[in-house]
Amino acid sequence: MMKTKKQEDLINSYLLAVGDEIRPLYHEIINCLSELGYNPQKDKSNISFKHDLHNKQIAKMSIKKNKEISPLFALRFSACNGYSQRFADIVSAAIIKYPSKVPGCISSNCNYCAGEPDTHVYTYTFPDGKRKSHCGAYALEIPDVTIDDMDEIKKLIKEEHEYLLEHEAHIK
Repeated sequence: MMKTKKQEDLINSYLLAVGDEIRPLYHEIINCLSELGYNPQKDKSNISFKHDLHNKQIAKMSIKKNKEISPLFALRFSACNGYSQRFADIVSAAIIKYPSKVPGCISSNCNYCAGEPDTHVYTYTFPDGKRKSHCGAYALEIPDVTIDDMDEIKKLIKEEHEYLLEHEAHIK
């Protein structure tokens, strides 16, 4: 699974901190990422998952230390289509919370992501009909991960992975 002992130790210490009831969920996510070649790396207080072929972050995990200690899981799924209302609501919340993270690629002010902008930015159409976007280079926090989310999370990881391989690593 992991390439190095250091990576295994990093993951094991994280899994010990998340708590018994959700540990299997996070272990399943980590296994999915690992099987696709995403390696865990310490990044400040986060664990970032990047692939050697494109070096783009697809996911990150950390422990939030507010009033109580809770796990944080964020996933980049900007190139994905047809996700559930739960994930559409996550996109909407990110657009509202971070209005300044408008994708620069739409106005040709950014060249961080490969591919046409409309294929890798988060978009949401609000009830008033306004369509807004959020930069697709960011992994969005998936709050309160449950067993019900697992199939969709793994589907989104695989879909984003295929996009990143094709457009960032130029592998079809």
